[in-house]
Formats: sequence, structure tokens, C-alpha cells
Amino acid sequence: MDLQSFREGMMAKTLLDVDQDLLAEATAALGTATDTDTVNTALRLVVGQSRARRERALAELQAIADEGGFDFEGLSKLDQ
Repeated sequence: MDLQSFREGMMAKTLLDVDQDLLAEATAALGTATDTDTVNTALRLVVGQSRARRERALAELQAIADEGGFDFEGLSKLDQ
């Protein structure tokens, strides 16, 4: 079992106060069968979206750097 699979399989019981109307709406939107499935699916979606945004931002920064968009020599002169 790789580390990612191990982490995905880790579970902890957590007592939460949850907006029941929002939970019901999320359950319907996600097509999940249980509250646990709904919460876990929603968490995976949010984390996945966040990771994708960070990956896009990094790719944009890398493209700018590749095109010479950063003046690293100018930065080193500021330190002197």
C-alpha cells in the first residue's frame, strides 16, 4: 500500500455541529448515501479544487519565469 492510499484510508471519529439543511442539499447534489459519505466527498472535492488552483498558479509562475518575467539580478542587487 502506497502512502497516498494509506492516508486516504485513515479515518477519525469527529463530533461536529453541522447545518442539517446544508448537509441535505450537499447529499442531494453529490448523490451520496450517508452523512459520512457526503462530508468525505465534499472534503475531497474542496481539497482537490484547492490543489488544482495551486498547481495552476505554480504553472503560471513557471511560465513567467521561463519567459524571463522575473528580474533575479535586480533582486540580488537589492541585497547588496
